[in-house]
Amino acid sequence: MPATSDAPLTVGFDLDMTLLDTRPGIRATYLALSAETGTAIDADLVVTRLGPPLLDELRNWFPEERLEAVVHRYRTLYRDHAFAPTLPLPGAHAALDAVRAHGGRVAVVTGKYEPNARLHLEHAGLRADAVAGDLWAETKGDALREYGATVYVGDHLGDIRGARRADAVAVAVATGPYGAEELRAAGADVVLPDLTAFPAWLAGHLAAGAQAFGQAFG
Repeated sequence: MPATSDAPLTVGFDLDMTLLDTRPGIRATYLALSAETGTAIDADLVVTRLGPPLLDELRNWFPEERLEAVVHRYRTLYRDHAFAPTLPLPGAHAALDAVRAHGGRVAVVTGKYEPNARLHLEHAGLRADAVAGDLWAETKGDALREYGATVYVGDHLGDIRGARRADAVAVAVATGPYGAEELRAAGADVVLPDLTAFPAWLAGHLAAGAQAFGQAFG
């Protein structure tokens, strides 16, 4: 597990299936896109594999020459269909509050189109100090490193890779497509059932870090 330090606390969070259950809104958006384009899309299948970039998913349904236009249309339709049915996952508000209670900053680092990610957070009443979108796996790690994040919380195997890239503690929540054992096997430092367990974990993590720092330099 990466070592803690006395640097100001910044905790990164993924968005889809970590902070927000975006499946109903994403499903509704794909159904609208399917109806508008006349292209059959299995929206129920799509929402079982959230995480990788939008282009990766759309390539399953559209030819390469249509992708640029389809991405633009999806992102527009998303604003009409996705926000209302999306709800914070259990413990999301408390997790962000816990970071701030320890004097920390919250950075949301997500694969979602950044303007839509910001609107999602606003709609859900979740406040982030920084938001970075259109990122996946190791590129998430680059943003986390830029923000100085020492912890990254996500639900996907790609989130673990991002945390590793940033030398941050990889905290996985089993609220997405992977179970606890899969997340551990992929290298998560910590696996929580959901974000309701995060405030207690963070308090213990910071206390242990402070004790270790005191022993080393006291």
